[in-house]
Amino acid sequence: MEKQYDVCVAGAGYAGAVSARALAEKGKKVLVLERRGHIGGNAYDCLDEHGVLIHQYGPHIFHTNDKKVFDFLSRFTQWRDYQHRVVANIPDPAGEGRPGWRLQYPVPFNLTSLEEAFGPEEGRALGGKLIAAYGAERKVTILELRQNPDPEIAALADYVYEHVFVHYTMKQWGQKPEDIDPNTTARVPVFLSRDDRYFQDAYQGMPLEGYTKMFERMLDHPNIEVRLGMDARPILKEADGPVIYTGQVDELFDFKFGPLPYRTLDFQFETWRDRDYNAPGMPYPDPDRPLRGGGFYQTHGTVNYTVDQDYTRITEFKHLTGQDLPGVTTIVKEYSRAYTGAEGETPYYAIINPENNALYAKYKAEADKKPQLHLLGRLAEYKYYNMDAIAARALELAERL
Repeated sequence: MEKQYDVCVAGAGYAGAVSARALAEKGKKVLVLERRGHIGGNAYDCLDEHGVLIHQYGPHIFHTNDKKVFDFLSRFTQWRDYQHRVVANIPDPAGEGRPGWRLQYPVPFNLTSLEEAFGPEEGRALGGKLIAAYGAERKVTILELRQNPDPEIAALADYVYEHVFVHYTMKQWGQKPEDIDPNTTARVPVFLSRDDRYFQDAYQGMPLEGYTKMFERMLDHPNIEVRLGMDARPILKEADGPVIYTGQVDELFDFKFGPLPYRTLDFQFETWRDRDYNAPGMPYPDPDRPLRGGGFYQTHGTVNYTVDQDYTRITEFKHLTGQDLPGVTTIVKEYSRAYTGAEGETPYYAIINPENNALYAKYKAEADKKPQLHLLGRLAEYKYYNMDAIAARALELAERL
């Protein structure tokens, strides 16, 4: 690393960009090295060939209760007010004789979901029981419901497990039901509310011009130099100052203890135009449904396929971004599988269990031998972070440095 830089940052996603900007504003000269050909990390968005603003690495919806993080990011973007709502799409068990007939209900499973799943009358009665037992506006776990002596409430827990959780989790993590951590199952909530937003955070929204524009402004500082298409590892070995590393920690140490396991995602992008909606084979819940208002493919930004289909969910970007493109829309289907490290694969989710945590601890011990090396982010720390949480950690690290 050339001597004119005070800090070297590997990665231009949330972890790298936020820490670089915070350090630059403290007077540090920062070199940001990014292996990909763009900034923004997995939050990168861009216009596809049809003019639809897509999230190249899957949907990113910003939400936080951390005002410090929200205020920091708001310096680089205006926000589109967007409250994310997700529905589960499952075959209707009462729809015999009606091929393709399906149910959709909000997730997390809530009072509205009860009425969709069990019918208005039975759903309201069951909701009343739950509120009497646990109180309104509470998130009650499957474990709590299963421990309730009322057989109807216990049966509800089994329904949520079967229709919302278990099949979806099997697809997401490649596990059999018996291999799924019981502690994970126990935490699956039922929300005793009619608030059908996916998040209840105080601050929610989408960058008005997209995430990439936000990152461009964040990294636009005279004390920051960004170099794209560069592997930071050779330079890091020569650095004699602080290094913030946001990449795979096992790769940094040449996999000397073996690779850390991850799940990766395959994305299938599809663009639909007005003329496509009534075409034979249109994969609609109801094949006879006409074109939705505004040229939308589905009712919500994200629809989870919790029981059937090989993909876990479909996201339609126009719901998220608010783009006014009535004649065209782009969706993405997500398929989860094991990460192999092959060329072009992206590690998305650390597989957290005692064995993998022990393996990570070996790499962390190696990193700790280098006092100038600071591991930051999902890949470097081998854990899951929401966008706001990693931005908060980046600000904290910059302050320490």
